[in-house]
Amino acid sequence: MTHPALSSGNVAVITGAADGIGLAAAHRLSGLGMTVVMSDLDADKLTAACDAVGGNAIAIAADVSDRAAVNALAERVSKEVGPVSVLMNNAGTGRGGNALSNPDGWDRVIGTNLMGVIYGVQAFVPAMVAGDAPGLVINTGSKQGITQPPGDTAYNVSKSGVKSLTEGLAHTLREDTKGRVSAHLLIPGFTYTGMMKAHFAEKPAGAWTPEEVVDVMMDGVARGDFYLWCIDNETTREVDNARVLWNANDIAENRPALSRWHPDYKQAFADWMAKG
Repeated sequence: MTHPALSSGNVAVITGAADGIGLAAAHRLSGLGMTVVMSDLDADKLTAACDAVGGNAIAIAADVSDRAAVNALAERVSKEVGPVSVLMNNAGTGRGGNALSNPDGWDRVIGTNLMGVIYGVQAFVPAMVAGDAPGLVINTGSKQGITQPPGDTAYNVSKSGVKSLTEGLAHTLREDTKGRVSAHLLIPGFTYTGMMKAHFAEKPAGAWTPEEVVDVMMDGVARGDFYLWCIDNETTREVDNARVLWNANDIAENRPALSRWHPDYKQAFADWMAKG
C-alpha cells in the first residue's frame, strides 16, 4: 500500500529540490504522476534540475529562511497549481560551527534547517488540515540531531529542533485530522548529497545515494512509520540503535554530556557496542 496523498494528479512541494535527496524525491513523485513544485535557493541550478525531472515539475525559487518568501511560495502554489497533498521540507545546509564559533554560520544553519521547516509547516499545513483530502508532510532531519556527534553543533541543534517539531506536529495532526494528514521524520545517515560533494569529489563507499534514502522514505511512509530511519554502507540498524540508546542513557544514568566521546567512558562505550 502507499499513502493516499501519493496519488497521480496530486500536488507535491519539495524544498531543497535542486540536488541530493530533494531532487531524488522529485524524480520519484513525478514518476507517480504527481505535479511536483520544486523549490531551492539557487534559481539556475533549480531550473536545470526541474528540466531533468520533466513531466509535471515546476520550478519556483525561494529562500526558506525568509518567512515572507515561504508564505509567498505557498500563496503562489495555491493560486497557480492547486491544493498541496505532499509537503517535503528538505532544504538544508551545514558548516555552522561549535557553540562558541561562527555566529553568521549559526544564523544561516538555524535559519535554513530549522526555521525553514517551521515556516514551511506554518505556510502549507493549515490548508491541508482545513481541507478534506489526505495529506503527507515529510521533514528531513538527520541522525546527527539524535546522536549529537561533536563538531558542527549548529547543525545538530537545527536537526534536533526538526525532530521535536515533527514529533509535535505528528501529534497535532493525529488529534486534529484523525490521521487524514500525517507527518513523518526522514532521518538520513551518511548520504552523498550536495553538502557532501564539498568534501568528497566522488561518492565514498560508505555513503548511500539519495535514491536509496528515498527508497526508505517511500517504504516507511507506506508502512505508516513516523521515523523514516536510514542506514548507510557503514552502519547497520543494530549499530544505530545501540548508539541512540547509549545517548539516551547519558540522561538516565547522569553521565557527562556526550559521554560517548568522553575519555573516561571510552571503554564502557566500546563494551556497550560489543554487547550489541
